[in-house]
Amino acid sequence: MKTHSKPRPAVKLAAAGIALAAILSGCAAADEPSDTAEAGSAISAERCALNEAAGEITYITGYQYQASVTILDVIAAEQLGYFNDLCLDVTIQPGTGDTASNAQLVAAGTAQLSSLSGDGDLLINVANGVDVTGIATFGHVPIATLMTSDEITDLTELDGTILGQKGALPVDIAAMLSTAGADLDSIEQVVVGYDPTVLTRGQVDSLTGYKSNEPLILEAMGESVTTWNPEDFGVPGSIATLIANPAFAEEHTTVVEDFLRATLHAYEYCGENAAECVESASSLSAAGYDVDHNTGIWETESELVGSSLPDGQDLGTVDFDLMKVQGDFLVEAGSIPSVPDLATIADNSFIEGVYADGSLVWPAP
Repeated sequence: MKTHSKPRPAVKLAAAGIALAAILSGCAAADEPSDTAEAGSAISAERCALNEAAGEITYITGYQYQASVTILDVIAAEQLGYFNDLCLDVTIQPGTGDTASNAQLVAAGTAQLSSLSGDGDLLINVANGVDVTGIATFGHVPIATLMTSDEITDLTELDGTILGQKGALPVDIAAMLSTAGADLDSIEQVVVGYDPTVLTRGQVDSLTGYKSNEPLILEAMGESVTTWNPEDFGVPGSIATLIANPAFAEEHTTVVEDFLRATLHAYEYCGENAAECVESASSLSAAGYDVDHNTGIWETESELVGSSLPDGQDLGTVDFDLMKVQGDFLVEAGSIPSVPDLATIADNSFIEGVYADGSLVWPAP
């Protein structure tokens, strides 16, 4: 492959955690502190009481139990017992892929936490009147890509051709095409499903997708395509933004901090043990969960996250300068009327509370 320059009922996951515990008992033992407030707790009795006072915490994934960043690591945090260590009662509910719906459920208080595709998604939801707060952003690069046949060597060659998209042309793909000098008005856009072979069968001349999904599927099938990435054309983006209900976050500061703490701790673990984390997540899904493909999803996204982390910045930190640039792109594209006061829609205080001198603090203070 060449590269140029998503429901099931909510589940507590406790039963699935039993299976993982047998696999990962060594890790659990290493993480268990010598002095705990109570059985299964890694924090003080006071902090434990604050976290327990929040009651059940519902987290909606971006799409099912797919092994994406902010899905696999959250599942692993539950299964490894990290949430339990911090006295958090987390229920993980699989999302359908409709992140706008997820944001609305969080704003309504039906769920307390969820994830969006990136900061651009957060900006669009807020512009549409959805009251949520960004509490972490994992990656600082676009997740979207545009695939073409290998015969295409310049994006201007797409003028007058057919482009397949999933319902709307991603803003960063539109910006990339415009920056490359392509004539967007001449490109016919058609809505297609999630089968990327529409490209290799010649039904479309280009196809939007996610770097961690469609290109991996085609590669596994032995198909050769070229991927065109917005960042190579100077277009900004981000991956995996966690959101919270603002009132909940204000009332339960330690809960939000410790949710992030456990998730980041699990992110570190899955970075070293991807196959184990994915295999365990597969037990939550219906038949057809492709372990190999999902391992590829995790490895691709975590690599994007790691490679895009600015020097000296802690993982999960919301980059307000980058968000402003993304907002300007969205305004230019007509996706939002103006860039809001970013300090009102995202808050780094929670992520700052889980680090000390650049290292994740585990367990909580």
